[in-house]
Parts: sequence; structure tokens; C-alpha cells
Amino acid sequence: MDLGAGRRGVDMGPFSVRVAGIDEKIAKLGYEVEDSGNITVKIQEQMETGDAKQRFLPQISKVCEELSKAVEKACDNSEIPVVIGGDHSIAMGSLAGFASSYRKKGQKVGLIWFDAHGDFNTPETTTSGNIHGMPLAISMGYGNPDLTSICGFSPKFEPSNVVLIGARDVEPKEAELLKKSGIHIYTMRNIDEKGMVTVMNEAIEKASSGTVGFAASIDMDGFDPDWSSGVGTPVLGGISYREAHLAMEMMADSEKLLHIDLVEINPLLDTANHTSVMGVELVASALGKRIL
Repeated sequence: MDLGAGRRGVDMGPFSVRVAGIDEKIAKLGYEVEDSGNITVKIQEQMETGDAKQRFLPQISKVCEELSKAVEKACDNSEIPVVIGGDHSIAMGSLAGFASSYRKKGQKVGLIWFDAHGDFNTPETTTSGNIHGMPLAISMGYGNPDLTSICGFSPKFEPSNVVLIGARDVEPKEAELLKKSGIHIYTMRNIDEKGMVTVMNEAIEKASSGTVGFAASIDMDGFDPDWSSGVGTPVLGGISYREAHLAMEMMADSEKLLHIDLVEINPLLDTANHTSVMGVELVASALGKRIL
């Protein structure tokens, strides 16, 4: 899906990630892998933009509803969903389905969100109208009820169990809402000062406290564009290659990771599919790949 983004091309991300060998890399770790195919998404040329503050809202809502059901079914079957985007608006559906499955069993789940941006805009705060700038806010119950109500409940997570890592490009009104929300935020300055080991130890503890486990929603623009350049909204000064793998490896070591989103890879802006290859490497590390 690219309906939530401002630049075209991110809808080809799932294809490029498959070409980079994600199924084979995960299978080599000892998992049984099933590629469930794509959720059908209409292209922008087939429809009207609609509300300028929530571009393509009805279409995005429909896709996220369908995705939520697919993820919920996978979690009900004790599988680990790996959802490949597409823009980050898909997380409104994938995380709703993830949280819903465990909620039915009376269990809480947490969330670790890797991103250069806050993704905490609403129709009232957005300056672009791009819904991929809203999914974390939606997951926490802020924004359009058509989106916050996916799977019939809101918010999807307790603020104390949600962690944003890598933020360095946040709009002023968005920042106000982030602070109000009560979620935990580690900006790049925090990572510089504390180091990734401390940040991840704290993040995993927060996402795991009182929960059965957590999801990782991985936006490839959370990382430094020096090595992750094939994204629509790159921001300098991001998480380094080794810091990224360390973060993934520590989540794997926790044995609490239950779901993965991999989003915002734009092959049109990439070189030789490099960012997709890097994304697949990160997923493999999160699922237990080790150096030795």
C-alpha cells in the first residue's frame, strides 16, 4: 500500500523484500514459513483523494480491516506474523489484529516502534494529510474513530507498554500529543547518551511488563540513510547498522517478540535492492539469527 504516503513506490516494497529472499532466510533459522500472499489494494489512480487531512481514508480503513483479520487469525494459530509494507499506515491493521488475538485470551501485549518520525499525528495536527504519519496515534486511541475502532476496541496497548525508538523528526503539535500520551520515547539523543544496549534493555522491560510479549513495528527510515536509503522520508542521523542489528538481536534474546511489521521500503528510491536486503537481515536477526 502507498495510499498513506506522500511519495509513490512504497507499494512495491513487498515484492522487493520477497526478491531479497525473506522466506528462505527465515526458513534457514528453523521456522516453518508460509507466504500468505498480498492484501489487495487499489492504486491511487483508481480513486479520489478525499479529505485533504486524511487522504484515502475509506480505502486505507478497508485494507487495514482486512489485514487485521489475517493477523488475528495467524496469532490465534500461535504463529508469528511478519507483515511486509507498504507504508506504515498498514500497522493500524496489523497491530489491531495482533492485540485483538491476545485480548480474547485476557492477555496484554506491548509494542516497540522503530521510526525517525513520531507517527503520532491526527487530522487536527497533520500538515500533510498523509495517514502513514498517524498509525501510532491511532493504535493509542487518538484520531479518526473509523481507524481507532478497528477490531472493536481502543486503545490497542497500554501507554506504559509502548516504546518509540529512533525519533528525530517530529512536528511541534505532534510532539505535544506524544508527551501527553504517556508512551516511552527514545530520541536519537537518548540513544547517543545511553547507548543502544541500555535503550533496548529498558524498552524490552517496558514492553514486557505485565504482558505476554510484544510486537516490533520496524520503519526502515528509523535507521540511518547511509545504509538504509531506499525510503520515502529519509532523515539523517539515524540508528547505525550495528545498533540496528543489536536491537533486533536483543529482542530475539528476550524470547518475547510475537509479531513484526517491516515497512516503508521504496524500491524506486533504492540502489540494487539494498534496503530490502538490509530489511530482511534485520528480520532474520529479530527471529534469532546469530553471528556464532
